[in-house]
Amino acid sequence: MSQSYNRGLIEDFSRWREFSAGMWAWIFHKFTGWVLVGYLFTHIAVLSTALSGAAAYTNTIQALESLLVVRILEVGLLAVAVFHILNGLRLLFVDLGVGLEAQDRSFYASLILTGVIVVASVPTFLSGVSI
Repeated sequence: MSQSYNRGLIEDFSRWREFSAGMWAWIFHKFTGWVLVGYLFTHIAVLSTALSGAAAYTNTIQALESLLVVRILEVGLLAVAVFHILNGLRLLFVDLGVGLEAQDRSFYASLILTGVIVVASVPTFLSGVSI
C-alpha cells in the first residue's frame, strides 16, 4: 500500500531560501541553455528573410537594429551567453576534479565576471540607436 508524504512548506515557494550556490548555478545554467535554444529559432527566422532577397534581409536587419528594445534584448543575450559559457567552463573543471573545494566561489566569480563584461559592453550595444 502506498504511503502519503507530507510535503510541508514546498508549495508556498519559500524553499528558494534553502538553495545553495550549486542549486542556483544549476538553475541558471538550465535557464540560460533554454534561452539560447529559443534564440536559435529567432535567429533562424531572421536569417530566413534572406530567402526573399538581399534587400529584404538588409531591411529587416536595419529595422531591428534601430529599435531600442532589440538592443536591450541583445545585451540580455550577451549576458545569457557569457554566463552559460563561464558556468560551462566551471562545470568542466569541476568534472575534471579541479576546484572541487571552491565551487561556490567559482560560481560567484562567474556571475561577477558576467556582470562586468555585460556592463562594459552596454555602451557599444546602445550606440546609434534611436529611441
